[in-house]
Amino acid sequence: MSLIKEIDYGTPASKSEAMVTLTIDGFKITVPEGTSVMRAAMETGIAIPKLCSTDMVDAFGSCRLCLVEIEGRRGTPASCTTPVADGMVVSTQTDQLKTLRRGVMELYISDHPLDCLTCAANGDCELQDMAGAVGLRDVRYGYDGGNHMKTRDGVGEVNARYLPKDESNPYFTYDPSKCIVCSRCVRACEEVQGTFALTIEGRGFESRVSPGSFGDDFLGSECVSCGACVQACPTATLQEKSIIDIGQPEHSLVTTCAYCGVGCSFKAEMRGEELVRMVPYKDGKANHGHSCVKGRFAYGYASHKDRVLNPMIRENIADPWREVSWEEALGFAASRLRRLQADYGRDSIGVITSSRCTNEETYLVQKLARAVFSNNNTDTCARVCHSPTGYGLGQTFGTSAGTQDFDSVEDVDVALVIGANPTDGHPVFASRLKKRLRQGAKLIVIDPRRIDLVRTPHVAASHHLALRPGTNVAVVTALAHVIVTEGLYDEAFIRERCDWDEFQDYAVFAAEPANSPETVEELTGVPAGTVRQAARLYAKGGNAAIYYGLGVTEHSQGSTTVIGLANLAMMTGNIGRRGVGVNPLRGQNNVQGSCDMGSFPHELPGYRHVNNADVRDIFEKAWGVPISDEPGLRIPNMLDAAVDGTFKGLYCQGEDILQSDPDTKHVSAGLAAMECVIVHDIFLNETANYAHVFLPGSTFLEKDGTFTNAERRINRVRKVMSPKAGYADWEVTQLLANAMGGNWSYAHPAEIMAEIAATTPSFANVTYELLDEKGSVQWPCNDETPDGTPIMHIDGFVRGRGRFIRTDYIATDEKTGPRFPLLLTTGRILSQYNVGAQTRRTDNVVWHEEDVLEIHPHDAELRGVKDGDWVKLQSRSGETSLRAKITDRMSPGVVYTTFHHPATQANVITTDFSDWATNCPEYKVTAVQVSPSNGPTDWQEEYESFSRKARRVEAAE
Repeated sequence: MSLIKEIDYGTPASKSEAMVTLTIDGFKITVPEGTSVMRAAMETGIAIPKLCSTDMVDAFGSCRLCLVEIEGRRGTPASCTTPVADGMVVSTQTDQLKTLRRGVMELYISDHPLDCLTCAANGDCELQDMAGAVGLRDVRYGYDGGNHMKTRDGVGEVNARYLPKDESNPYFTYDPSKCIVCSRCVRACEEVQGTFALTIEGRGFESRVSPGSFGDDFLGSECVSCGACVQACPTATLQEKSIIDIGQPEHSLVTTCAYCGVGCSFKAEMRGEELVRMVPYKDGKANHGHSCVKGRFAYGYASHKDRVLNPMIRENIADPWREVSWEEALGFAASRLRRLQADYGRDSIGVITSSRCTNEETYLVQKLARAVFSNNNTDTCARVCHSPTGYGLGQTFGTSAGTQDFDSVEDVDVALVIGANPTDGHPVFASRLKKRLRQGAKLIVIDPRRIDLVRTPHVAASHHLALRPGTNVAVVTALAHVIVTEGLYDEAFIRERCDWDEFQDYAVFAAEPANSPETVEELTGVPAGTVRQAARLYAKGGNAAIYYGLGVTEHSQGSTTVIGLANLAMMTGNIGRRGVGVNPLRGQNNVQGSCDMGSFPHELPGYRHVNNADVRDIFEKAWGVPISDEPGLRIPNMLDAAVDGTFKGLYCQGEDILQSDPDTKHVSAGLAAMECVIVHDIFLNETANYAHVFLPGSTFLEKDGTFTNAERRINRVRKVMSPKAGYADWEVTQLLANAMGGNWSYAHPAEIMAEIAATTPSFANVTYELLDEKGSVQWPCNDETPDGTPIMHIDGFVRGRGRFIRTDYIATDEKTGPRFPLLLTTGRILSQYNVGAQTRRTDNVVWHEEDVLEIHPHDAELRGVKDGDWVKLQSRSGETSLRAKITDRMSPGVVYTTFHHPATQANVITTDFSDWATNCPEYKVTAVQVSPSNGPTDWQEEYESFSRKARRVEAAE
């Protein structure tokens, strides 16, 4: 293995289809029109010296190192800002150019510390490389160093030789003495990330990068720690602290981030088995070399002291844990599960698969239930968050997944973002969306909260529909009402691609006065005029794309809203090409994959019902065992049956249902009633408080496999270090299956993928060899589409004709009233991830050390609540306490919190109401009251005491 060195072509690629031929240093080359001379030379294999240029950002032309001579032109233009022309003849090496470049480099070096031997960037410093490339051997001016780093008081006196290093950010340092003012970091912050947190401050020798106003540091600035500036920096001005601590990496492997559903590719750069840093991979088709704070820096949990590396068992949850061998733990678990099935029947045990684990691991867990337990009791958090996507898009389009690739956003004219907060939940996609918005695309936001996209200094929504939680269906149908009654629909598209009779029926329904914006305004809180303007913009604004998240699906009418969004896309013809579509933004890294792999109790892999005899026959032949045709239990049904005494055993891989699932008290009651709870995870999570067996898990760095992201992209996960607990997760599941007589014999995840491909049509041609060759593919990947399918439904819908379905609004059973007058909705924050098990064990806690309750100033004043006060948050289900944050991001009557910290246990508040079609919990609508508090509630203190006891481990003998 070696360090993967990516080519930096200096400037971005041109997208022109017209071609131009020129000669560079005697070599003829043909490149797209608009390509820079620098990039054309690099594509020929000729590297022109450069400092301010990188293909991450547009050309700038400030360093004057990349000068060239062009036949017939005067002077020596910068190759980065000079586009190619047909017949152009370029020289990159002449005596004049050599002299000029050395002179330029001499000026840079004259004001730069010459501490190369002890500099953290030694061996990975472009300034050092370029000095060698231009043949600089001495500096005539003498080294005074740091002239541009001096600071002056009001009368011009020098106060300090250098500005101090800024060590405020937990992940990287800023050393102004090493800055060459190339502006690459500033431009990366603007063009790649879109935050505009950095600027160049001062003039002349006193110029320097600044993270904001005078005196601001990186931690206190608007910087979101995406790492784009660090990646762009050609010196050690901006440097990862891990590089300073460990040294330069010596080999790397490309893998896939294990956080959100964007599915970013990273180079894991290593020294031996120690991870030095994660660098976003330029050839990653989901992220194109960009990242967020989580994927770029928050990997420290993999080596955190809290990781459990030895199997543990206990007879009862009141007992302390006892560390045992893998053989004893698996034998204990298998014997208990066998006994439970003997005593209570084969349906008395089940599994929960994970949306954080690989496709291969998830496939094995559902296979464990079906082929070894002989039932269909398998469920996943993907149902708990996005099952309405599967149902709604399956019913209307015929496939249970998004329609586009992320690159499609480059052609969007109108983006409708509903129930999603991309800047916090899917930040790399959000950066691409913001770039498109800065180029002129329009934005419609439908959300109870004023998310960042609604208004920032550089991006603003054309319309914000700040609806009341629970009224999504009413708003979406009101948009359809306007499109129908004003004749804004695309009749030709509907007649050609959809069922015209079904559309006419839907049009009659949508046109009813009860669905008009004016009628529903009192219900939704959205002004009718705003709804009408948004509908017109979506229907007639050009390519219109819908992006949605859990704020759509986690409702009692989640499936109905997804159907309504599909209706909008079909009726306006916004489906089947770039820049349009209906795109669910999946929350966790493998939500799409866990659905694809058959984690639902009623569906086998590939979304095929278990009562389909032909489908069962495929798996029965592959597995050599009969498969039950009866749908199994979902998680809520498992918990209900446990309380009733009929469900007794659970294998839970990579999920923390006690913290993540709704109505915490009901979850804890169900777990407490079980006789064998097996938790397979990397930490003793909240669910493990009720477990009898703990099987240590592996992080994404410790295994091979695949993840499938929100755009159906299948990405390789590659093992970069040995499993710290001895086994990858797929191996642990196999060991448990074999302890129960499964007789499985997989030697590598590639063999599991081969079985998936042989049994699941959408994965028919997927192999590790194909993924290694292509980088990634998007399913369906079969004989008809051997390279995958970036855009779905191009020539027709998978189901044949698109299906319009009526979307009657039915109010949730969760009602506000005098006792609970406010509505609680929940979500995520940029620095944290899901239940926080990973990110809370990194330095990301510096940005979010606790969950807080966002409340509107009016609601706070009525209750005597001040910013930072402890408040009690109470619903019909339970109560908890947390600190208040007063903000006008919330609408009056609506409060908001995250669910990342177990000390808050926000889901003790949420109810057990769920989506009518899929049982997806209604996290987003809970009637609550907020009142002043003195601190944690009695329940929180009792839970904390219980947790401490549940985590006791016997001392080793």
